[in-house]
Amino acid sequence: MSDSTASRSVLRPAVRATPVQLKELRALKIAVIHPDDADGQQLTQQLQRIGCQVQAFWPPVQTLPAGIDIAFMAVRPDIIGLQFEWTQRDDAPAVIAVVTYENPTIVEAVLGLGARAVLPSPVRSFGLLSALVLAREAHKENRSLARRLRKVEAKLLGVRHVADAKAILMKANQISETEAYDLMRDQAMSKRSPVEDIATAIVNAHEVLSLGRK
Repeated sequence: MSDSTASRSVLRPAVRATPVQLKELRALKIAVIHPDDADGQQLTQQLQRIGCQVQAFWPPVQTLPAGIDIAFMAVRPDIIGLQFEWTQRDDAPAVIAVVTYENPTIVEAVLGLGARAVLPSPVRSFGLLSALVLAREAHKENRSLARRLRKVEAKLLGVRHVADAKAILMKANQISETEAYDLMRDQAMSKRSPVEDIATAIVNAHEVLSLGRK
């Protein structure tokens, strides 16, 4: 065995691990929203070869079955301007746009769908796997960021309500800020609720009473 051959045998891994992303693909439920032409058939067949569960739709539908993970969408001039309700849901699937050509109108439509990847037509097996993995991971990351943002917004709103509730209690009962917070904390402990919930109830009740006085 030559030195170069020996070096290659040392560097080459004995076993190649399959990435987790690739293993997940076989469990995906996919909607192919595409005419039943050569591209649509090629796309469906390639996805089935990967092991995905595929459902085909055309013309485009306003609702998709529950549990769809990824939707391949043919972006064509005849769908420009149409609104698709399923793209607006909180649990909307990742969208991969299938485009025949590029122009500003098509690009704008792709952006409007919130596509996570683009697959050029005519559809080939090359590039499909990459588009699937990239779209899936980008969509998961986006949903994770959205959840974190909602938590931060809820936390900030809770902090604001606590500050407002303390001000209300201080003015109504002529007490200090510490005493006002202690009142809310004691109430929260007795009701086994977060202090933020008690503060929100105080703020809401104060707003209702203020409306009554007006």
